Formats: sequence, C-alpha cells, structure tokens
Amino acid sequence: MRLPTWRDYVPATSGGRTFTVISLVNAIGTGLYLAASAVFFVRAAGLTAGEVGTGLAISGVVGFLATVPIGAAGDHFGARRTLIALQLWRAGGFVALCFVHGVIGFTLVSCALAMAEAATQPMTQAVASATVAGSDRTRTMAIIRTVRNVGFSLGALLAAPLLAADGVWTYRAIVLGTATAFLASALMLVRLRISGADRPQHKVAPLTAVRQFRDWRYGLLTILNGVLNLHVTILSVGLPLWALAATEMPTGLLPGLILINTVLSIVLQVPVAKAAEREGGAVRALRLAGIAMVLCCLALAAASGPSAAWVAGALLVVGCVLLTFGEMWQATGGWDLSYNCAPEDRKGIYLAVFSLGGTGQRIVGPVLVTAVVTVAGPAGWFGLAALFAVAALLVGPVTRLLKLVEAVEPAEAVEPAEAVEPAEASGVGTVPVEPSEGRAR
Repeated sequence: MRLPTWRDYVPATSGGRTFTVISLVNAIGTGLYLAASAVFFVRAAGLTAGEVGTGLAISGVVGFLATVPIGAAGDHFGARRTLIALQLWRAGGFVALCFVHGVIGFTLVSCALAMAEAATQPMTQAVASATVAGSDRTRTMAIIRTVRNVGFSLGALLAAPLLAADGVWTYRAIVLGTATAFLASALMLVRLRISGADRPQHKVAPLTAVRQFRDWRYGLLTILNGVLNLHVTILSVGLPLWALAATEMPTGLLPGLILINTVLSIVLQVPVAKAAEREGGAVRALRLAGIAMVLCCLALAAASGPSAAWVAGALLVVGCVLLTFGEMWQATGGWDLSYNCAPEDRKGIYLAVFSLGGTGQRIVGPVLVTAVVTVAGPAGWFGLAALFAVAALLVGPVTRLLKLVEAVEPAEAVEPAEAVEPAEASGVGTVPVEPSEGRAR
C-alpha cells in the first residue's frame, strides 16, 4: 500500500467533487450539533437528562422503522429528489428544535428528525454511487468518508467559542448553523445533475415495495455487516470503559486513543479503499475487517493482565490501531457489496435495508459491549472475537449465494419460445434488463 498524495483525495469526476463538497458541508453542520447538543438540551430547551434519554430512545425506534419505507420512496421518486427532500426536512427540523420547550415537543421534533436522519445515509450512498462510474465509486466513497471526518472536527471547533459564550441564543445559533448547513446542501443538490439518480427506478408504491421485500440473503449480509460494525461502539464505549475499569493505563491517554483513530481514518481510508477495487476486493475487505477486530479484542483482553501502566497502554494502542483498520476495511467492503448486490431498480430500498445493520448495532451494541466490560471481563472479549470471526467467515459464502441467485434466476424466468429481435440482442436502441431483476424477493 503506497503512501497517498493529495491527488488521491480528489474525486476524478466533477460530479464526485461537487458531492464531496456537499458531504463536507453536511459534516460541518453535524459536527456543530454533536458538540453542543447535550448542553443545548439542558440549558436552552430546559430538559432533564432523563427526558432527553427518553425522547432520543423513542426517536431512535421511529427512525429505525422509517428507514426502509423512505428508501423505497427513493426508488419511486428518484434518489436525488428524495435526498433533497430529506435535507430540507432536516433543516426545518433543526429550526423547530431551536424553539422546543418541554419533553413532548422535544420528542415529536426528535422523531421527525430521526426519520430523516436514518434515511439520509442510504440515500446519500445511492446518489453518490450514481454520480461516479463503477471503477471510481469505491475511491470516491472513501474520499467522502475522509472529508466527513474532517468536517465533524471542523464543526466541533466552530462550536467551541459559541459554547464558551454560554448563552441561550448562542446555543440556538449552533443549532441554526446546523439547519443552514443542511439547507445549503439541499440547494447544491438541486444543481447536481445526475440522470441515473433523477429518474424514478421502481413504479411500485413505496409501502407495497416494503411489503414485497423478501431477499433474506441480502438481509443476512446486512446482519453480518452490522456485527462487523460493532467497532463503532467498541471505540466510543467499550475501549474507554475497559481502559478505566480493567487496566493500569493513565486516564490522560484516553483522548490520545481517539486521536489515533481519527488521524489514521483520515490519512489511510483512501489507500485502504483502493485495495478493494480489485476483483473480490469487497469480500476480502470485510474478511480483513473481521480479522482485525478479532485481534483487537484479543489485545484489549490482554491489556487487563499487566500491572505496568506502559504495557497496558501499549496493548490498548495496538488494539486501537487494529480497530481503526477494521473500521476502514468494514466501511470499504460495506459500500461496495451493499451497492453491487442490490438490483438496479431498487437501490434505495436495498441500501436502506443494509443501513439497518449499522442502526441495529447502535441499539444493541452499547448493551452488548457494556456487558462485556462490566460483567464478563476478558472472557467477554474472547466471545466478541469469536463473533467477529464467524462474521468474517460467513461473508464470502453469503455473497456467493447472492451472486448465484442473481445469475441463475433470470435465466429460469425467460420463456423458451420467446423471440429476440436482433436489435435487442445487441443492446442497440433498447434498455438492458438488469440480471438482478429476476431474483426472488
């Protein structure tokens, strides 16, 4: 893996570059909000910690349930149009959030925002993937992820002086800044011309499409990716709690672990993604993600043994580096497989289903990882390592099953006596039928 140059971080197409700027603006707005949300809820909205937790828990369930129907709407109305609507929806939701008082209003606005937030990720992937050619798609998604990490950090930095001012209207200004970022993203999307993402791809009504979804193979791939996505919770919850409760590492080193993860993700995501562009690269990337997470869990378990602080600290650093590579490989493999294994006319609903793996991880992950840290101890890390190993082993067979069904069933669906016009056989003047359209749902 060669060292990247600045050209590696610039998409090859003008559409890819435009969408990268849109993603940066989005991420800055999100970073603003994430840095100030807890303080805003308590000091500007007048909520207690319990009320915030209840409202966010309810909105999380609502967002989870709304993801797939909105993804189906993306197929029905067009992915770009749907994403524009979602960005406007988010902008309006954050304006409303500025003036919320009381738990009922907060919960209602949070539910509306959660619906839009949950569906934005798969719609973003659908539009971004339609913006660039297949050979450059994975690299562009890696650049977008890198830019988003930078944007989150910039947003947090912009929020710092406003938080220091410590006033109700400065907190509201932060939330309004987030709304402005999403509005700007919507306006830039209006000017983004992508023929493939503008056309409605599926004429079935969205709710009917949801009821008709039967692709258990893709669902299984979603679950496996969700398991590999546990790196998110391990980094944010498991690693800090484990370092404090079970190791001799000085508390002051914890921010350094997060910094290591952030820097490596920004610098290495693009070259890591490039390795997945080869044949079978996506499956290989998810396998490597599983292997890296197995080794990460073993390193974290070992960190509880040494009495010397420097040994424990070194093992935690090794675990953090392994986790970061697992994160980058998982993201790379997930982008590629989720898109390429989805039928051409149903990218929206399929990508929405795939995103449920990450959403489900955010619901189940904290409970699972906390139990590992507080109850099971090192044995819990060994159990997580086994879970990652199983996921890594199953990715290949499940993907082959998806490809096999995709290739075989369209051939079985063709009538033997059906005549084929010469023009159709050559593909001239016709719209080609995607092989995946014949797959059982």
